[in-house]
Amino acid sequence: MFTRLRYLIELSHAYSIARRYFITNGFDGVLTMLGLLMGFRVSGAQSLELMISACLGGAVALFMSGLTSAYISESAEKENELHKLEQSMLTSLEDSTHAEAARLIPCLIALVNGFSPLLLALLILTPLFLAQQQLLAGLPPLDTALAIALLLTFLLGVFLGRVSGRFWLWTGLRALIIAAATSVLILLLHLLLGVK
Repeated sequence: MFTRLRYLIELSHAYSIARRYFITNGFDGVLTMLGLLMGFRVSGAQSLELMISACLGGAVALFMSGLTSAYISESAEKENELHKLEQSMLTSLEDSTHAEAARLIPCLIALVNGFSPLLLALLILTPLFLAQQQLLAGLPPLDTALAIALLLTFLLGVFLGRVSGRFWLWTGLRALIIAAATSVLILLLHLLLGVK
């Protein structure tokens, strides 16, 4: 079964597609959590339950958005590719390996696209969960969660550097600069709007 799956992934070039989706939606998930946590930081929120509920709501929304949008778009793309292949070969490929890949690969890519922001968000929220259970002694949960978000942003940048063949430290720092700019913008908006 896994050999067959690997073959279908290679046939449809799904690995690079899934990798792009993982990075893109994972980055969205990390920045969304960073935005929410920075909002709690600048507002002085203290309720762990409120923070966890809001962040989980965002994470689930990103999961559903990633899952459905990737499935819809990739299904359409794979059907279009199959139809063009059938036209060029002047035959139906309904029972072929290509048709099997066109049905299965969008599901796999949708799972990657949906789970990447969800899993990264849960990693970021781990300090809040631990603090809620009184298992995070001596560390401020919100600041620890923010630090994890920044670390994951850096690691996603490093991964992009590895994929592109660029210097990993530069791509990691570039991603970190984006996260820092996001945090600064949230802080400036808070100051400019005078939100209490």
